[in-house]
Amino acid sequence: MKQQANLIRAGQVIEHEGRRWTVLKQQIITPGKGGAFIQVEMRDLKTGNKTNERWRTADTVERLMTEEKEYTYSYMDGDNVVLMDPETFEQTLIPLDLLGDQAPFLQDNMTLVINLVEGDPVGVQLPAQVTLEIVEADPVVKGQTASSSYKPAKLSNGVKTMVPPFIEAGERIVVRTEDASYVERAKG
Repeated sequence: MKQQANLIRAGQVIEHEGRRWTVLKQQIITPGKGGAFIQVEMRDLKTGNKTNERWRTADTVERLMTEEKEYTYSYMDGDNVVLMDPETFEQTLIPLDLLGDQAPFLQDNMTLVINLVEGDPVGVQLPAQVTLEIVEADPVVKGQTASSSYKPAKLSNGVKTMVPPFIEAGERIVVRTEDASYVERAKG
């Protein structure tokens, strides 16, 4: 199925130069001069090699249709993630690399959506948001207004993020798994 390059999203599988690639990251870049283009970091499904490709936003790419299946995260086994099929209770291994930057957000019994092309796992979708504890947060700079800026903080999974000045170490917050950005204080 053809789609415009500016609609490429992480987790999609595209065919490019006769090979299948899973999209890891995408970024639309608007230079000062000329038209916008999309920079895509992708991994070859067969070899595991990564590459970067650029398309103009109006270009079209071939998107492969993927089947989605839900699995439950069980545990790590070396460089593999062990998942359980909630219907059959069968275990499945997928490479940790498939998760990319989202790997630290894995939590016990988390439901993951695995994208399959002809039965092969090609992408992983984590829940959009997770709740984590802040283990380190910079103190508020005196005179800094709440609306002016966020401060750096470290989450219990080791990922760094930016939080509003009123968030302290020890608090639980909701973050987006896509980019580790702050959403809100955790309720309860």
